[in-house]
Amino acid sequence: MIVRWGLAELPGVLGELGVEQPLVVASERLAGTNLGLRIAARWTEVPSDQVAAAAEHAGDGVIALGGGSAIDLGKAISAAANVPVVSVPTTYSGAEWTAFYGIRDPGRKMRGGGAGAHLGGVVYEPELTLSLPRAETVGTALNALAHSAEALYVEGHNAEADEHALIGARLIGEWLPRVVDSPQDLDARSKLLEGAMHSGMALGGSMLALGHAIAQALGGRYGLPHGAMNALALPLALRFNEEVAPEAVRRFGEALGTDDPAARVQELARLGGFERLRDFGVPEEDLAEVAAATVERAGAKANPRPATAAQVEELLRSIY
Repeated sequence: MIVRWGLAELPGVLGELGVEQPLVVASERLAGTNLGLRIAARWTEVPSDQVAAAAEHAGDGVIALGGGSAIDLGKAISAAANVPVVSVPTTYSGAEWTAFYGIRDPGRKMRGGGAGAHLGGVVYEPELTLSLPRAETVGTALNALAHSAEALYVEGHNAEADEHALIGARLIGEWLPRVVDSPQDLDARSKLLEGAMHSGMALGGSMLALGHAIAQALGGRYGLPHGAMNALALPLALRFNEEVAPEAVRRFGEALGTDDPAARVQELARLGGFERLRDFGVPEEDLAEVAAATVERAGAKANPRPATAAQVEELLRSIY
């Protein structure tokens, strides 16, 4: 996949891929961004039952501009239209690094998903992250951090992905607090985006485990932000897996500069105001059903320590 830094590089990336007239899929916050390109069409919201219709306007490629939801939509259209997608991420989600995608309805509830996106390139522009609100900054950065953690112990983890995971964790751990303190610090934003890039590369080389399975089950059911759910779920997964993957958890903690990585992740999560499930309106009586849905997800099945629904329910209650 082609990777470039700076929005001015976008035309060149498209040229390398032979894309002359792409469809632009942009989040609402960035819908009016002028990319200086000849485009086939522009979409800001594509519910799951309209992906096929959007694919008819895909031209010879897709530009996905925005956070994880916009990029997932772009990837879905890429798969449907059989054309490359170039992502311009404006959060720290890392969605640009996998061919998998999920589709949410306008209420943010999960309505579909799949695989098969044609990943053509990524263009990182730190200036586009300057207006990202605090909660989204912390949430998506914690999502990226979860990619790093899980890459180190998921089934199929490997040395190359491990290297990216550790670089990503170190950068996120160091620069996220600085971004929270100084949101307009472009250098800090750039370093945080670089960390998210490495965490995304780790994700692309390894895949997901239990923490993400919990976050996906919660977010998909209630329409909750994926980053916030990962911020709550990652400490649970780290403590659950430390018994069988102590070296991986130790290395992750070392990258964060701590001997208690779960506690450090909780500290970082509190920067975004993420502490308890009840704060997000999750009904306590639903926790057993959420746990049952979690263990059926691919991430739970790839986790180094198998988890039963009863164990996941206990984890969820510990943060309720």
